[in-house]
Amino acid sequence: MEQLLEDIGHHTHIPFPVIAGRLALATLLGAIVGLEREWRQRPAGLRTHILVCLAAALVAILTIEIAHVSYFDADRMRLDPLRAIEAVTSGIAFLAAGLIVFARGEVQGLTTGAGMWLAGAIGLCCGLGFWGIAVFTTVLAVLVLSLLRTVERRLSLKAERERDARAHAAQSGAADGPAGP
Repeated sequence: MEQLLEDIGHHTHIPFPVIAGRLALATLLGAIVGLEREWRQRPAGLRTHILVCLAAALVAILTIEIAHVSYFDADRMRLDPLRAIEAVTSGIAFLAAGLIVFARGEVQGLTTGAGMWLAGAIGLCCGLGFWGIAVFTTVLAVLVLSLLRTVERRLSLKAERERDARAHAAQSGAADGPAGP
């Protein structure tokens, strides 16, 4: 029993308050990105983005911790932290691909899938201790998701009006009868 209790309090290379801070930041930043998706009532919203970001942060922290565990033989073990990043990216790609559908002649779910991928990258930043990069990326993501939505709507409305004007002109021309001699 004593060994079990010692193992539960296993020493970590990163101090536990720092680990807790990194995971909390990943949770907060994942929520910020997911909130926009939730507000737009997309299939992967607040909880999904939080969990993706948190999981990625945890994998990053575990990558650091595994590199410093004493029971591995450092001479025989090849460490490649990029493998963890690749694993996170592959896992998120699998989830995101399930969201992307082709329905009624258009592709749907791309932005949500990209948001999940971004949440994973933000989580990796948090887990690896790159707090500033994670926060700045989240700010940019919110700007892209909210402000560019307005630009897209305006461009879409303009294109729709031009399409309607062309269709109206074509109908007017057809109603006047055939042109020519």
